[in-house]
Amino acid sequence: MKLLINSVMTIALLFSITFASAQIKNKKTETVKISGNCEMCKKNIEKAGNLKKVALVEWDVDSKMAKITYDSAKTNPDEILSRIAQAGYDSEKFSATEEQYKKLHTCCQYDRDSAGTIEKEDKKHH
Repeated sequence: MKLLINSVMTIALLFSITFASAQIKNKKTETVKISGNCEMCKKNIEKAGNLKKVALVEWDVDSKMAKITYDSAKTNPDEILSRIAQAGYDSEKFSATEEQYKKLHTCCQYDRDSAGTIEKEDKKHH
């Protein structure tokens, strides 16, 4: 019974994500790295980035990669990533302020030294 309930919930979630993405007009999709640790981070990152019929963010806990689908006539990745940074999460282009970062739950406070922006990582490799 538990397996049946989980299966139904998974199908409903996939349908809702597909339906929400289908409602976005002038759709463009990009993939970006966003720092975080856990399922709570996933919820916060997606909530900060999502805008009904304008932007859909799907963040993967394991890879730390977010698929951002957006209406290119109404927003752009920088606006979405800026909102996510304001929620406390660093990305390839935007870093949260120390104050925003410290507001995160302790389990969400990722290691900023090793998880910093791609630019910072690129500088380490050169």
